[in-house]
Amino acid sequence: MKRKATKIVELVIADDSEELTIDAISLVTSPAIMENFVFFGKENNNLTLAKVDEEKRMLVSPALIPNKQIFRYDPNTDSNYYVYFSKETVRQASELYLKHNNHHKATYQHEDRVSGVLTIESWIKEGEQDKSKLYGFDLPDGTWFVKMKIENDEMWNKIKDGELKGLSIEGYFINKMEKMGKQQFSNEDIREAIKELLSVQKIELGAIDDFEKLFDSTLDKDLKISNTLIDDLRKAEVSYAKIESDYIASLKLGEKLIVQAKDLGVDLPQKIKNKVESAKVTIKDIQANIKNIKKMYNLL
Repeated sequence: MKRKATKIVELVIADDSEELTIDAISLVTSPAIMENFVFFGKENNNLTLAKVDEEKRMLVSPALIPNKQIFRYDPNTDSNYYVYFSKETVRQASELYLKHNNHHKATYQHEDRVSGVLTIESWIKEGEQDKSKLYGFDLPDGTWFVKMKIENDEMWNKIKDGELKGLSIEGYFINKMEKMGKQQFSNEDIREAIKELLSVQKIELGAIDDFEKLFDSTLDKDLKISNTLIDDLRKAEVSYAKIESDYIASLKLGEKLIVQAKDLGVDLPQKIKNKVESAKVTIKDIQANIKNIKKMYNLL
């Protein structure tokens, strides 16, 4: 299996769609920025700050981390790519989110709008003394943090149960190169661009060769490992499917025995009943494993 080359794209704010920059914040199972939120209420007072212990049904989470590469997949081109936001874009996005009164907009898993989820604090980390440290976060300066009040009972229960683990933004950004292509440049801008290109040409050619050799070698190793993992995953999926089929067959037979014994007024041995219940649980575990294997396909 040959994987398409992966590109890295900087996303920026579109000048004509500022009000849509951050339209909502979504409560999700797998946050794109791979940072979980912390929550606190009557049942979770593990945070030592007295002020935090007094507050209920709140969560604190990073909304955007500058220069953090976020994986994306484009079904139109069947290609993987990464996007990231600069410090300045993160700051602008946080400001526009409040400016356009979107602090009361939230969704569940990027699908359904939910009420009773409100952003009550928003700030940018600007140094080592930032209060995000009090919540256990060690993220770079320029990270946008939010504190949210969760009055929605269903969402709060999903947070407590660990089903929802973080936040993910919803908004409209564009490729920086596309935005630059739409701009009109002055003669001075053009002269500066030419000057920059000329300075780049002075890079030592040997360093360029070294970079290309190292990159190509690393890419080759990466693809070999990926192909090996995909083969192993396929084998595991087939094996799990066979085991699942056998467990289902044994479960049907066990349930049939229970019904027949009941009709005859006979009490089956407890170990038989235990194995029937064990089969039910094991089948669910195997199905979860198969589902996870399929998810891993999408990451390779």
